[in-house]
Amino acid sequence: LKKLFFRSVYVLVRSKAGQSPKARISEIVNSKLFEKLQQDQPDFAEKIIAVNSDLTQPELNLSKADQSILAENIDIVFHCAATVRFSEPLKDAVQLNVLATQMMLALAHRMKHLEVFIHISTAYANCNRELIEEVVYSPSVDYRKLIDTLDWMDDDLVSTLTPKLIGEHPNTYTFTKSLAEYMVQQEAGDLNVGIVRPSIVGASWKEPFPGWIDNFNGPSGIFIAAGKGILRTMRASNNAVADLVPVDVVINTTLAAGWYSGSQVLNRPKSIPVYNCTTGGINPFRWGEVGKTISCLNAAYEGEAPDSGSLCALTWRLMIYPHCNLIPDLPHPKQKLLFTSMMVLEYFTSHSWVWNTDNMAMLLAQMSPEDKKIFNFDVRQLHWAEYMENYCMGTKKYVLNEELSGLPAARKHLNKLRNIRYTFNTILVVFIWRIFIARSQMARNIWYFVVSLCFKFLSYFRASSTMR
Repeated sequence: LKKLFFRSVYVLVRSKAGQSPKARISEIVNSKLFEKLQQDQPDFAEKIIAVNSDLTQPELNLSKADQSILAENIDIVFHCAATVRFSEPLKDAVQLNVLATQMMLALAHRMKHLEVFIHISTAYANCNRELIEEVVYSPSVDYRKLIDTLDWMDDDLVSTLTPKLIGEHPNTYTFTKSLAEYMVQQEAGDLNVGIVRPSIVGASWKEPFPGWIDNFNGPSGIFIAAGKGILRTMRASNNAVADLVPVDVVINTTLAAGWYSGSQVLNRPKSIPVYNCTTGGINPFRWGEVGKTISCLNAAYEGEAPDSGSLCALTWRLMIYPHCNLIPDLPHPKQKLLFTSMMVLEYFTSHSWVWNTDNMAMLLAQMSPEDKKIFNFDVRQLHWAEYMENYCMGTKKYVLNEELSGLPAARKHLNKLRNIRYTFNTILVVFIWRIFIARSQMARNIWYFVVSLCFKFLSYFRASSTMR
């Protein structure tokens, strides 16, 4: 918005929680995210036009008038609307990620001045493969037959058949995003299409400022839980690559992909260009390093680092979540959301993939030095320790709405949690030991031996003190 020249930006958005699409867009443009832009261009919001739409409805719930306006005025489409819930029922995931994309393509075919259609997918759309090239793969299921089949199946039957249908995919999200890619390839026709595949999207790197994040999705929930002391351990492979990609890198890649596709109208490639927007193959950062970085940050800012994966820490985690009302800092629904985030990410924190990024390198090489500065997505320049520090501070400031001046209170809170943990572990050990004593003669003998040894030591210490 700050660097590009445009007449208008039409944003398709649904009503939610009693808020109209216009009110939702107004809330976003008046947030801290756009403060800098508000200062530079006070009237920029006038160019952003909210259009009432709903992915679950026929023709995206667009009125005939809105369809006509879009058909007459749109030059570029960035299609990023989707459900990102990993646990979405298959019917809903197909509706939101496949059928809605199909309807968007149908609308795009009617746009008289359309030059580019950019579809936002995910780097994990083909996570059933170890090596993922920048090509569209054929899915194991025909999306047309699946749509027809789901139309007559009841929800219980679909739920029963879901594991068989998604095959090697870990969830309905990656499965339906794979179907959507193939559907775009099959139904694009003469449209000038590009596909961008971001991996795990995290906080901003540079724009509009370092560390901006506004949700609990993905790793943000884990970082918050670790910082709050709720999460003591998590299942992950230390050597697995944490393929985090800053949100502004994804946006810059998307804009650059749109520009390049538009510049190649007369020399379009035969196949749809796909861009694996990832960091693991260029600037790898592993989950073991993530854990160490967060521990160091917690120790530096809040006085305590999370424990390593000890038995007591594991027991603490298992005990604290069913009773998460004990943690007063986060509302109960958000605590459940954090726990869910940790569970659904387990597959991605314990596996690694190799993504080909030749198209990303080509795209960067095609840009001018000035454009590389403005729309920077060269993650070789990304310093992970600095990025993670900004990320963690961003979750505290923009997601939890806490001021950084509250760090002393955070230290007190963590000390309180630490004392609770020590008390709990002590009670747990005594309880388990009492069970052993009650059931085992050997345990009783060991207990009596230890107690008598302690008494003898105390007696010897007292005698030595008296003699002096």
